Amino acid sequence: MDIVEYLPRLLQGLVVSLQLTVLSVVFGYAIGLVFALGVSSVRPWLRWPALIVVEIGRGIPALVVLYIVYFGLPALGILFENFWAAVIGLTFSAGAYSSEMIRAGIQSVPRGQTEASSALGLPRSTSFTRIVLPQGLRSAIPALMGLAIMSFQATSLAYSISVNELMSQAYQISNITFEYLAVYSVTGLIYAAIAVPATWLSVGVERRLSRAHA
Repeated sequence: MDIVEYLPRLLQGLVVSLQLTVLSVVFGYAIGLVFALGVSSVRPWLRWPALIVVEIGRGIPALVVLYIVYFGLPALGILFENFWAAVIGLTFSAGAYSSEMIRAGIQSVPRGQTEASSALGLPRSTSFTRIVLPQGLRSAIPALMGLAIMSFQATSLAYSISVNELMSQAYQISNITFEYLAVYSVTGLIYAAIAVPATWLSVGVERRLSRAHA
């Protein structure tokens, strides 16, 4: 089999996978920040609902979430195209996991920072938004970068709801050619070509941040 003949289809699938990754990470991290603030709240009526949603999101496999969104919600009259169903499902999972990473980053900020800003007469809200939150998000960057890589790999689940991403294209090509080993090996290399350099970048950022905090 001449894999070059089918490489354009795999690359088209890669573009869709990257689109899914970007959308789910951007929206997921925004939602994760909201939930992190909710779980960190001193108000029980805000903390407990946020904590329940986060734990449910972390406890349900991403594939099940995709099935609920794409196959389950239509029973309630809520329908999404397969691409957007994948975005919503992956966003929910990314939001749940990123919320804990962001919360851990916020909690890692020394309490002395808050006490010092309070001594200077800064309002609590100003102290949080300008001192605690920026440092907390900075501490969470390596973990969030790692989660982004996992989110990219998780886009392969979208083939189960007929999204024409990389894994779906590989599945279709292998059914045409019956060259399963060659097709899936090349597909794996394409995933690795994105994930491995991204992992190196994440490690480099983590080391740089560690030196900055030293």
